[in-house]
Amino acid sequence: LGPLLATNEEVRLTPPGGDVIGLRRLDTHFLGLGALGSVCSISDDGEIHIKASQSRLKGGDIFLDEASVTATENVLMAASLAQGESIISNAASEPHVQDLCNLLQCMGSSIEGVGSNRLLVRGKSHLHGCSFKIGSDYMEAGSFIGLAGASGGQMLIKGVEHEHLRMIRLGFERIGIRFVEDGPSSILVPRKQKRILCKEVGGHTAKIDDAPWPGFPADLLSIITVCATQMEGSILIHEKMFESRMYFVDWLIRMGADIILCDPHRAVVNGPSQLVGSQVSSPDVRAGMALVIAAVCAQGQSTIENIYQIERGYENLSGKLQALGLDIERLA
Repeated sequence: LGPLLATNEEVRLTPPGGDVIGLRRLDTHFLGLGALGSVCSISDDGEIHIKASQSRLKGGDIFLDEASVTATENVLMAASLAQGESIISNAASEPHVQDLCNLLQCMGSSIEGVGSNRLLVRGKSHLHGCSFKIGSDYMEAGSFIGLAGASGGQMLIKGVEHEHLRMIRLGFERIGIRFVEDGPSSILVPRKQKRILCKEVGGHTAKIDDAPWPGFPADLLSIITVCATQMEGSILIHEKMFESRMYFVDWLIRMGADIILCDPHRAVVNGPSQLVGSQVSSPDVRAGMALVIAAVCAQGQSTIENIYQIERGYENLSGKLQALGLDIERLA
């Protein structure tokens, strides 16, 4: 949306789709792009209409009302082609946002504060092509850490950025899964794990919740949840961001998991549970991967429907799982 607006002055879009995890706010996008000199509206049928008030966007002082990854990226790209300087405060700073900053700089953009929550962008009249290598996907790495830990297998994961896994390491250690560095860009998830959920100081039930970077990623809470079903003890999973993400636990309960859904944002997982194969459906990319992990741990055969959701976030997933020795077949 940001690049389209910067190069076309006027944009009309159909309503966005994607994961079924709750309300996906567009307000932050409109707030940021509006500060650059655009007017945003939505028609009764949901069509988005954004128009620049002048022939070229103008730099502005932007304070986002939430540290949204996609809103930060949209505003960042638009500001790179706007006239003058832009300051983006309360910006998201996740690794993929940093990667976008690095790409834009490679294309000729001027950005200061990469990796922080305050970005200074000096707009250019045009950008140029470049050769760029995309960074590692810490979400995929975290998913495979969960797969190895939940199933009790050993796995060597290559092509990771150790710095991106620091908070992820703490989260997995809390549910009894550890991994070690095995070279400059590899980690090893060992076979022998304690498989015991840690308690808080004082013996209280442990809790894992999500937070903006560098906090624990919201997208990995689904993975943590299914892993906890295979560990001894109890843990509270608190999803603060989206009000429908945790509903996928109904599928895990159907497979035999002992999970109490306290409300749309919180679930208590009691383990270990022997999961059984079932027919389930993926509501979103991360819940879908969590169901794949559940199927690997379960006795018997499982069928997972709506897999296009999973494949949006995992390239050649069935091939990678087959390479690990798993009996998996893509039916359609």
